Amino acid sequence: MRFENILSDINGFGRFQKMVIAISFLGRFTLPCHFMLNNFIAVVPPHHCNISALDAGDVFRNLTLQQQLTVHIPVQEDGSLSSCKMFAEPQYQLLLNSSNITDAPTVPCKNGWVYDTSAFKSTLATEWDLVCDKRRENKATATIFFVGVMFGAVCFGSLSDRFGRRIMLLLSYILGMVFAVASAFSTSYVMFTVLRFFTGFSITGIVIVSSVLSVEWVDIEHRKLVGVTDSLSWTFGNTVFPAIAYFVTDWRWLIISVTSPLILAIITWRWMPESARWLIANGKLDQAQYYLQKCAKMNQIKDVTDTLKTETLSSIVMTEKRDRTYSYLDLVRTPRMRCLALCTGTVWFCVATAFYGISFNISGFGLSIYLTQFTYAMIELPAKIAVYYLLDKIGRRFTEVGALLMVGLCLGINIVVPKGMSVVRTVVAVIGKGFSAASFATIVLYSSELYPTVVRQNGMGYNSFMARIGVAVAPLILLLDEFWQDLPQVVLCSVAVLGGIVARTLPETRNKCLRETIEDVEQQR
Repeated sequence: MRFENILSDINGFGRFQKMVIAISFLGRFTLPCHFMLNNFIAVVPPHHCNISALDAGDVFRNLTLQQQLTVHIPVQEDGSLSSCKMFAEPQYQLLLNSSNITDAPTVPCKNGWVYDTSAFKSTLATEWDLVCDKRRENKATATIFFVGVMFGAVCFGSLSDRFGRRIMLLLSYILGMVFAVASAFSTSYVMFTVLRFFTGFSITGIVIVSSVLSVEWVDIEHRKLVGVTDSLSWTFGNTVFPAIAYFVTDWRWLIISVTSPLILAIITWRWMPESARWLIANGKLDQAQYYLQKCAKMNQIKDVTDTLKTETLSSIVMTEKRDRTYSYLDLVRTPRMRCLALCTGTVWFCVATAFYGISFNISGFGLSIYLTQFTYAMIELPAKIAVYYLLDKIGRRFTEVGALLMVGLCLGINIVVPKGMSVVRTVVAVIGKGFSAASFATIVLYSSELYPTVVRQNGMGYNSFMARIGVAVAPLILLLDEFWQDLPQVVLCSVAVLGGIVARTLPETRNKCLRETIEDVEQQR
């Protein structure tokens, strides 16, 4: 007997399963908010050198603020004040020449900066002056967070296999909330980055564990639906997040606001069941029986006493996992597994880099960052609904390849569209974001079907690790605009096209049985 047979007897998609999905959905709400948090807490508002400490005598004090700025701050080509430079000496002759064009020597700001607080009360940039020469440190906060996510993916994947899904989910909830709230009270840049690393490390367990729990409790027919539903929790969070950020303009309170839903997640955790599959695989038959009976009762299924006997559960075939322990090394021991790991890892890296490269660039099109973020989120809804139907119509491989190539096309179009056409550039970027969301939703399901059962958890942990490398690299790619304004778009376009080419080499899994052992992969023709 297989576990799927038991699920069929007790209804593999009844009230019990819907409860599990609902609790998972609630806990996952905070994830996209934290993943996109730097779009708002790391915003660099308009700023210029602080000249309040300068005193050139009565003449300077008698000038208006605008006149003081004119004699001390050079004007850029677009007419705005220079953000990082000031004149070495006051240029009083500019009061007679409104053009403010001069070859007078300039120096970096000496006494800090003055920031425009009309849109944002406080950000990381204004808190610790992460502008000009420290611009990279501001961008690095996102990279550090995703490095934490990267290592957390590997750690929680292994721990959930060893100690169970349920307890690791609670641990992730608690640690994620503690580190996130603590980061809101940081007194230095170093303290903040360290706490953001551990925040990312902790909350990634929510992603991995809740997804696995949902899938392991539903029958085969509804796994695709569960996968898309879990993906839509990100869409929901991304849609609400801009509204929260619009009203909460202090970075400390914004972190606390998007973390607070974890309190409700911790409260509802008490109703989250342990994975019966994991319990059976680890010989905990009495506990597995308890949760299966609870499932049958909630689904209003009666007369399943014989099916749920511990003797029956002990006969369930759980593949080779009982015979030996598999590790990440099994992903590279044999030729075809090495090829599979290399290809899926590359695709995950490309998908994540393109997705977050577009997502982080919400201020690069000249429109409201709140509107851009909201539109980016809304486009995911039709994209993921389309994926739900395309997966069976044209298959996993062509859906993934097509989505990535279309991402590359959209990024390529924005390279040639003039910067002044901000609306056109934003529309193209939003379409590209939709295709990138489709590629992400597809690769998650596709990869879980490509790896054999005995190393599926390890394979997904490895792929998640590769994706987080891509996410960590994305903010750094956006810094390449210092060398050439369109260079970030060129790099992201190339990465998306590379991902599409590599995805073309993967085997199709539509309407095919899942492979159980590594031998199944090696013997495939």
